[in-house]
Amino acid sequence: MEIHSTPGGLAAHIRAHLPELRETEARVARVVLDQGAELVHLSVSDVATLAGTAPSSVVRACQRLGFRGYQELKIAAARQAPAPAPEPSRDQDPAARALADTVRAAREALDGVTATLTPARLRTATDLLDAAGRVLVVGAGLSGAVALDTAYRLRALGCAVDAPADPLTAQLAAAQLTATDACFAISHTGATRSTVDAARRARQAGAPVIALTSYARSPLSEASDCTLVAGGQDLVFGLETVASRLAHLTVVDALALTLLGRRGPAAQEALRLAADVTVDHSY
Repeated sequence: MEIHSTPGGLAAHIRAHLPELRETEARVARVVLDQGAELVHLSVSDVATLAGTAPSSVVRACQRLGFRGYQELKIAAARQAPAPAPEPSRDQDPAARALADTVRAAREALDGVTATLTPARLRTATDLLDAAGRVLVVGAGLSGAVALDTAYRLRALGCAVDAPADPLTAQLAAAQLTATDACFAISHTGATRSTVDAARRARQAGAPVIALTSYARSPLSEASDCTLVAGGQDLVFGLETVASRLAHLTVVDALALTLLGRRGPAAQEALRLAADVTVDHSY
């Protein structure tokens, strides 16, 4: 298995798969995250002791994470050799501490995107959007802002887009999709009920579903045809919502650029029209 050499890429990959691990496997994964580059100095028995489990559980955890075994995981850790992760700010000024911690979380989230999202998966999502006669974009709560941004970007490229703010309207729109349309569903956890329900209705209607989330396994990923995993963020400091939105918006930008290249002159003309509208509303 190949893990990107981006600093933090291995950690992002592991965090994105944490929800699908059993309790003992999750403890092993946490040890790997805690040890970082120091993992190369530990044997499988050392990791088992730290995780309070058996060496066989360490091997199973590695395999569930996509590695052939513990040795391959150690090699991935050695290749990354990342600098030690910055510690949470201990500044006594709440504003200074909040700024430092937020920037740290955002940097880690962006560093992790290339570890959890492949160009091949991005191309698949682009194919589905390019072929769609109409695109329904759904997202709730803080992901709602990402959904609105996604809808704007796709519309500016010439796509016919619907992005209802009301969850019931979104489900009705999803149920009315056809096989020639597509649904783009966004949820950090992948477990937001209104978003998952809309994705399921779209799937039942025959429309392909593209999911944008932070975790590889979730109810939303199970309802999607193409899941874009945008970095797994740690939840220790309560900044996962900030970090996930930045990671998700980064994926949306990459998706838009890929679609722009795919659609060529037609998308360029749509962008010129969008620019004209923007200019008309500027002082």
